[in-house]
Amino acid sequence: MRTNASLLVTGGAGFIGSAFIRTLLRKSEFTGKILNYDLLTYAGDLSFLDGFHAHPRYRFVQGDILNQALVEKLILEEEVDTLVHFAAETHVDRSIASAAVFVETNVKGTLSLLEAARKFPRLHFHHVSTDEVYGSLGESGAFCEHSPYRPNSPYAASKAASDHLVRAFTQTYQLSTTISHCSNNYGPCQNREKFIPLMIHNCLMQKPLPVYGRGANVRDWLYVDDHAEAIWAILQRGQAGQVYDIGGKTELSNLELLHLLIDLMESKRAGQFRSLIRFVQDRPGHDFRYALDTTKIERELNWKPKVSLKEGLLKTIQWYTKTFCCVS
Repeated sequence: MRTNASLLVTGGAGFIGSAFIRTLLRKSEFTGKILNYDLLTYAGDLSFLDGFHAHPRYRFVQGDILNQALVEKLILEEEVDTLVHFAAETHVDRSIASAAVFVETNVKGTLSLLEAARKFPRLHFHHVSTDEVYGSLGESGAFCEHSPYRPNSPYAASKAASDHLVRAFTQTYQLSTTISHCSNNYGPCQNREKFIPLMIHNCLMQKPLPVYGRGANVRDWLYVDDHAEAIWAILQRGQAGQVYDIGGKTELSNLELLHLLIDLMESKRAGQFRSLIRFVQDRPGHDFRYALDTTKIERELNWKPKVSLKEGLLKTIQWYTKTFCCVS
């Protein structure tokens, strides 16, 4: 991708998409333009891009990724040569409660974008996916780009299906594509339904801290700005048709993470947050552990995560504390 490329970013008002846009518009070497295309559901918020709305190389359009005609019109208008697809339903609990919207957005929405993209042979399509497509690990080992797909939740299955569609369109229609799988992201602007912002909010509000099972499930944590930098590296130096796994190399059980979060919060303000921990019934099909082998992206694209978990959590706590307006 050229540094003066014209990007269409789907889901750019969401947690990870907005971080990617902020990252690019702050880069001196990026001289291209960005069209942010977002439906503005509950997970999207244009305030995540405050300070950038008047940027001369940024434009926002509200729209649905299922609206193929509008997407094609925008690609033509903006002379888009790179489409970065973040837009997705992502919360596992919501997918368990109702899977249909996940199929609609993640599968049919991705299909609609691919149908639009194949009408523009010089366009590159980058698809943002998740480590959850690989299923669950035991105590040891890590997934890599060649691991078999074994999704265990409707969310993971919908993302796996969208990955397969990207691969199929690459092979059948010779589309230029790349796919990335990331581990659990955290940082400012994440929806409160996710684990870290929920725990911060409930600590500040002195509400119970619900933890599934005994908190033994293990996740690898990646600061959202590091994820944005990884996608930039893929767009700059990645090879079309390839898959890249992006991990933070920081594995903790949910309970270990919560204890660390509490320690960091209590260092900033008095509290007895551990007394708020409540173990609740585990969710169905709860994967035990995720971990990604990041050898490929490190070796081929010279990317590594830069933000330590402690540093990232402190930044996250500071942002949410200010947002929730609970302290002076």
